[in-house]
Amino acid sequence: MNNNTKGILYASFTAIFWGFLAVGLKIAVAKIDPFTIVWFRFALAFLVLFLIFLYKKKEELSILVKPPLLLVVAAVFLGINYYGFMAGIQKTSPNSAQVVMQVGPVILAMIGVLAFKEKIKGRQAIGFAITMIGLGLFYREQISMMTSKDLFNEGMMWIFIGAISWVVYAALQRGLVRRYRPQQLNLMLYGLPAFAYLFLAEPASLNGMSIQFWLLMIFLAMNTLLSYGALAEALKLSDANTVSVILICNPIITIITMWILGVFDVPWIEKDYMSAQSLMSAVLVLCGAGMAVFKGK
Repeated sequence: MNNNTKGILYASFTAIFWGFLAVGLKIAVAKIDPFTIVWFRFALAFLVLFLIFLYKKKEELSILVKPPLLLVVAAVFLGINYYGFMAGIQKTSPNSAQVVMQVGPVILAMIGVLAFKEKIKGRQAIGFAITMIGLGLFYREQISMMTSKDLFNEGMMWIFIGAISWVVYAALQRGLVRRYRPQQLNLMLYGLPAFAYLFLAEPASLNGMSIQFWLLMIFLAMNTLLSYGALAEALKLSDANTVSVILICNPIITIITMWILGVFDVPWIEKDYMSAQSLMSAVLVLCGAGMAVFKGK
């Protein structure tokens, strides 16, 4: 199996985990505040990875003592991304958050064109346009169904902040994996936000939670550890555009999952209704984003 194929498999693993992540976050935020959820995800992921390195490769823990400046910046923006996405889901819905977050890979591709003078193909330009049209139609349809438009707009703002923050993280990560082992980088990427969010979180609010809720929180934390671990490997083994195209598919998993939960009318998550117009707009966003970021045939 060549490196590109391995990278595609790692990226697919990440896309699947991110597809279920939005649903889990929406369930968790109904009981716990966003800061605590974000802190717990980073803290447990860091603890597990730290213990693995302590047991197997203790010498590589030195990156926590003298981290590269760009790695520190990447960790800060990943922390912002986590909170932005979390706050956006709290105020909107898993489907809306997942669709709008796809603006991130498109912005990343636009940065390559504007900042690094990369050549843009006609298909990519069409993709940019389709994505923007799809986002506009999706927003108009979704907000028309909202009882609190101000809350929805605030959620959209946080999702955009999360998307832009992810772009900065991904661009820096792509350069850093050429010089450092991906999982070594993740030590700082998890550790710094975990420390920062400790001052905003309320760990005591987790006391008295049911076993089912604790299992959910552990899943959310392991989602961080496994999905970003796989993403770092994917960025090292395959080109960023191929990885981005695969990651764009993760809203499909979220939309299907929310539809299934709605059919069974489960009581532990709000129904996330999508009209035919919203669904068609979401398809436009995903197709346009795929066209915009992929440079190959």
